[in-house]
Amino acid sequence: MATGADVAVFVGLQASGKSTFYGQCLSGRYALVGKDLFPRGARNRQRRQMRLVREHLAAGRSVAVDNTNPSPHEWAPLVELAHAHDATATAYWFPPDVTGSLRRNAAREGRDRVPDVGVLATLKKLRRPSTEDGFDAVLEVRFDGRGGFEVRAGTPRAPGAPGTPRTLPRNEPGGCGTAGGGRSSRTGRGAGEAGPDRRDTER
Repeated sequence: MATGADVAVFVGLQASGKSTFYGQCLSGRYALVGKDLFPRGARNRQRRQMRLVREHLAAGRSVAVDNTNPSPHEWAPLVELAHAHDATATAYWFPPDVTGSLRRNAAREGRDRVPDVGVLATLKKLRRPSTEDGFDAVLEVRFDGRGGFEVRAGTPRAPGAPGTPRTLPRNEPGGCGTAGGGRSSRTGRGAGEAGPDRRDTER
């Protein structure tokens, strides 16, 4: 029986708007988990991330995973974990805009800035997710030109194939600012976890 919880897996380059999208559209309804939210120098980030996702799902909470997640290597374990807890898995695809990502990244300061080579390395691995990868839905997210986002639904025929996108209104699940599955919390930190590290190497 479905729990009503959802695992939102962000897929996109660094500085593509993923963290801002979470803040505008999913915050307060989805817990936030990401490897860069762990303290600086934290070890076993993948294992710790999976543990937090598992804890949120066990509590019936929806959770957003804010990393670049460029390929099945990163997202397959999350899809499997979601389905193991009778939750849905939704991919939020941020189509690559290399020029825009590099420009936004260059405007960052200190540890928030990622080396350009890191963005380009992610681009080489980046692949559009599909329902054939096990996702229950794939949503495309783009800037709307007004400081917000446009979320579009479409079902690609195969990985990387074009779908038939449809803009989701705010009152439809998956649309920016709508009610999603399950209960939520504002942070991705489990009991005893330290506060977020602001370095943005994967988001």
